[in-house]
Amino acid sequence: MKREFIKGNEAIAKASLLAGCTHYFGYPITPSSEIIHAVANLYPKVGADFVQAESEIAAINMCYGASCAGRRVMTASSSPGISLKQEGVSYMASAELPCVIIDIMRAGPGLGNIWPEQSDYTQVVKGGGHGSYKCPVLAPNSPQEMCDFTIDAFELADKYRTPVYVLSDAYTGQVMEPVEFPSEVKKVKKNDWAIYGDKESKHNLVTSIQMNTTEMEKVNIVLDNKYKEIMEKEVRYSEYMMDDAEMVIVSYGIASRLSRSAIDELRSKGIKVGLFRPISLFPYPTKKLAALADDKVKLFVSVELSNGQMLEDVKIAVNGKKPVEYYGRMGGAIPTHDELVEVLDGFYKKHLG
Repeated sequence: MKREFIKGNEAIAKASLLAGCTHYFGYPITPSSEIIHAVANLYPKVGADFVQAESEIAAINMCYGASCAGRRVMTASSSPGISLKQEGVSYMASAELPCVIIDIMRAGPGLGNIWPEQSDYTQVVKGGGHGSYKCPVLAPNSPQEMCDFTIDAFELADKYRTPVYVLSDAYTGQVMEPVEFPSEVKKVKKNDWAIYGDKESKHNLVTSIQMNTTEMEKVNIVLDNKYKEIMEKEVRYSEYMMDDAEMVIVSYGIASRLSRSAIDELRSKGIKVGLFRPISLFPYPTKKLAALADDKVKLFVSVELSNGQMLEDVKIAVNGKKPVEYYGRMGGAIPTHDELVEVLDGFYKKHLG
């Protein structure tokens, strides 16, 4: 393992090479631009291909083409750029093409600003583009996880032949922390479905169009069965101070780090509070949250940097068994430590005090 003090965005670029990525297609947009800068510097040095496309739309369609040819591909953008990619992501999901997509979220809607928000949850986790499809979504909260989850995303993409998102934010992308990188590059196997321009693969067909209704339905059934398998096998979450927690904060990404700090102070005041952090946003850890609602937990609080886009998933899991509160900030505003402690203390006193 090699340890390096590095930005989260730059850790993604290095991790992609270690994951065996051979092609990057992207277009710069703040606050994800360090990714394309690092890729432009690193990829040519090791024989990987980097193309700055003329637009986000072009970049995702270049990913489609390279993935058809059996290459490991990645693109990255930020919220408005992710919106532009959605048609291409839907095409890739239908054609069952692996791809890793990095979304470094910024404030919106519209052009918004370059500050962090978690405003892309609905777009990325619930599908985003047209048609009945989903993409696995991993949510890191540190530069180390930016590295680790990027590598994991490539493995998931190949395993299930699907686009996979790494969903992060401006703060996590910009912060610098020590990161341990793997020392070896992943070996990528030849895919029997891809088109390599040889005799063995010349009859392969990769497409997202089916003019016959029966054939289109078959594609949707295959995809639906795949998503069910992902929901069964790929759920990820972490817990902090959960053994005796009566109040549980549900939070992901940078908001989970803010929540953890507040939990430490609340614990010092004798409040039994813990953190449940969804790591996979799809598949969402619904069953685990439901089990907590059946157990000793008396109150859930969803803490987000959005207008409560994850709140619905928390409520579905809890299913009315226990009260669910919400606290969030928007527009790039980040709650201070004292602010969050005060709000959470207030919820505790309201329901359990």
